[in-house]
Amino acid sequence: MTRGKTYREKRTLIEKESYPISQAMDLLTKVSRVKFDATAEAHIRIKADTTEANQLVRTTVNLPHGTGKTVRIAAFVPDELAKDAKAAGADIVGNEDLIAQIEKGKIEFDAAVAVPAVMKKLGKVAKILGQKGLMPNPKAGTVTDNITKTIGELKKGRIECKMDTFGIIHVPFGKISFGKEKLEENFTTLMQAITDARPAGIKGIYISSVTVCPTMGPGIKIQI
Repeated sequence: MTRGKTYREKRTLIEKESYPISQAMDLLTKVSRVKFDATAEAHIRIKADTTEANQLVRTTVNLPHGTGKTVRIAAFVPDELAKDAKAAGADIVGNEDLIAQIEKGKIEFDAAVAVPAVMKKLGKVAKILGQKGLMPNPKAGTVTDNITKTIGELKKGRIECKMDTFGIIHVPFGKISFGKEKLEENFTTLMQAITDARPAGIKGIYISSVTVCPTMGPGIKIQI
């Protein structure tokens, strides 16, 4: 692939094959090639057989400094919990009326939470939401009786981490404007959560490689 001049210039800043976390975060703030505030991304390769259920990695993590992105949250709750969900920070609150909007193709949120009692009703839009990665899921902590706590955590920067079909976790962990220290704190918290989520089915090497990069910028390999 032919890279542009700016990309090639930024790539020259990466002089080593891999870096300790602290040095990598410092370098990360310097290699973005776009004028907007780029997202800091981590790409973590897990040494797992993705066809085996006991080797799948999925967890959530509360980033100390959030992701830097404003998250629009939809809460599927009974009418008596609507006021509490709104007060907790939900942008859209409803149940059958909200489901009807989704059926018409109107989806104006980035994350969804639901109380268990409403999940049966969500079945009619499960495919629509599932294709967009928005379906509430107990494993992701988005199906809960403590709806106000969950909404608050999502607003502050709680994210979900899970492998794709190639065994790689792709996850944002901040903005380049955060600076080295905040990015390092977020990244360290992220890696600890993924380490703690190691499935019993994975023996031997667990994490085979970790690369961080800005949106549309060169990757920096982390020393493991």
